Amino acid sequence: MNESRFLGDYRLIKHIGQGSMGSTFVAEQRFTKKKYVLKVLPEELSQDRAFLQRFEEEIVALSQLEHPNIVKIYNVSFAQGVYFLVCDCVVDDMGETTNLSEFFRQREKKLTQNEVLSIAQAVAGALDYAHGCKIAHRNLKLNNILISARQPLPAPQIQVRISDWGLSKIIGIGACLTRTFKGMAEALGIVSITQNRYPQPAVDAAKLVPIHQTLLQNFAFLAPEQKRLDVTANERVDVYSFGVLIYYLLMGEYPEGSFMMPSQRLDDPIIDWDSVVKECLNPISQARPYLLEELLAKATVAKFATPVQELAPEPVLVAAEPPAPAQTSRSPWVREERVVKEYAPEKRELSTIQPLLSEMATIEGGYYYRGSSTGCRDEMPRHQVMISRFAIDIHPVTNEQFMRYLEYVGGEKDNQNHDIIRLRESRIKRSAGRFSIEPGYNKHPVVGVTWYGAVGYAQWVGKRLPTEAEWEVAYSGNLENPLYPTGETIEKTEANFFSSDTTAVMSYPPNAYGIYDMAGNVYEWCQDWYEYNFYESSAQEPDNPKGPLQGVYRVLRGGCWKSLQEDLRTSKRHRNNPGVANGTYGFRLASDA
Repeated sequence: MNESRFLGDYRLIKHIGQGSMGSTFVAEQRFTKKKYVLKVLPEELSQDRAFLQRFEEEIVALSQLEHPNIVKIYNVSFAQGVYFLVCDCVVDDMGETTNLSEFFRQREKKLTQNEVLSIAQAVAGALDYAHGCKIAHRNLKLNNILISARQPLPAPQIQVRISDWGLSKIIGIGACLTRTFKGMAEALGIVSITQNRYPQPAVDAAKLVPIHQTLLQNFAFLAPEQKRLDVTANERVDVYSFGVLIYYLLMGEYPEGSFMMPSQRLDDPIIDWDSVVKECLNPISQARPYLLEELLAKATVAKFATPVQELAPEPVLVAAEPPAPAQTSRSPWVREERVVKEYAPEKRELSTIQPLLSEMATIEGGYYYRGSSTGCRDEMPRHQVMISRFAIDIHPVTNEQFMRYLEYVGGEKDNQNHDIIRLRESRIKRSAGRFSIEPGYNKHPVVGVTWYGAVGYAQWVGKRLPTEAEWEVAYSGNLENPLYPTGETIEKTEANFFSSDTTAVMSYPPNAYGIYDMAGNVYEWCQDWYEYNFYESSAQEPDNPKGPLQGVYRVLRGGCWKSLQEDLRTSKRHRNNPGVANGTYGFRLASDA
């Protein structure tokens, strides 16, 4: 999409979703430069009088929802023939917009019970709050549960936010089902993809499976009364969807036909998951519980009061084990129980692999200037920012340091299949399953590292990448408006640039902060997404700026051994895709102080 495309007062930056409820974009408000998510409702609805009436009746109540696990609606607007909602831009700790479906897939469908319980408690709290306000979601599913912290924690507390409240009722359940079925037909090639202004590029064969799974998800989470188009359906449809959610996160599949209970697969359930699933999936709407937080609390007590396997199944549900063929007729909709051997990765002893930590320099918090009044367009305007006290490595991460991380991980990809390093671009080699460093390069900065590899290494050693603002402050060496970190000029005796190879770290004099090699040698990854006009936003919100919430490229700073002198300027910005690696890209780490 053209980056200059506007919808009302919002510049559309990135398309992040397409479904039966419309299209979703990350966008920037043209005046405040703040990032939001726009939910663009289906274009044809603007001519539907029934929709307009429902929209006006419901949107006021929806915009008043205030809960830590609910995506906030800030504004509702109409432009270019479509209605759209302006919502919180929720990103995870990698700066990506990640929903629960993507998170579950990235974790290879293996969440711990504690993680499932953490998600369940957050969703239950949001649903109980909204139901108390007489508002039902009506379309709860994996794709509208957003994750804003996805790394495993010692005590898992995955942060979740639920979006798309009430849209199913506003659009109309009949219209939603029609659009779901039509989308499935389009994904399967039965009919052509609808063409209008906002749906995204045509679907190729490789994308049919995930699209089909998404549309199947839409249907699987609907309560029985919704599938019957029951106009009396109320908040308890969310309770049914909650039961589907819990079952899917525990079992990796939807509860269809005669389905296995969680206790039959889990070795040591931490709560009575069976009772939660059975009560929520009751086909009789009024028999389902109303308060989900209370249900989870009761299930926790029941776990320690009565063994899970002794609980009798509710008579209203299909038995957990399929009846013998002689006792009942076979139905094509009843799935036979299958025994699938779960994949168990080879266990590796990692406790003996410890990182080599770098010495760090501390930089005091305060007000600093960044940017340039005479440089490139993306360096303007020069403006003041407030930076909190932080520490930064005195030199880039070296080959011998990074090789230990590769030995710890056991390969060149992370658990999300991102490249950590491209060995052909680096001085680290692998032979017969073992890593080694080319002779003489132990103390040279590691190169060929992707942004994902830099972030993974940072998490392993308990640090982080520096923000772009922190990096420029450290680079300036406490000088006032320096063209280069050494002043108005920089010589080849002061930094490694316009040369033929990297040099060992700390081969050149440090700056006033005692930091080495920030100019030249290797470009260094920063935490921030890149945006050419972000400094305009940073000038308006100058406290600890952390870059845009979304983007295509990540920032690199500092120039490299190949660079011309111009690339070593203090304010010079560089960028590339976070998955790219070459022989000039390295990094150093920072931490809060």
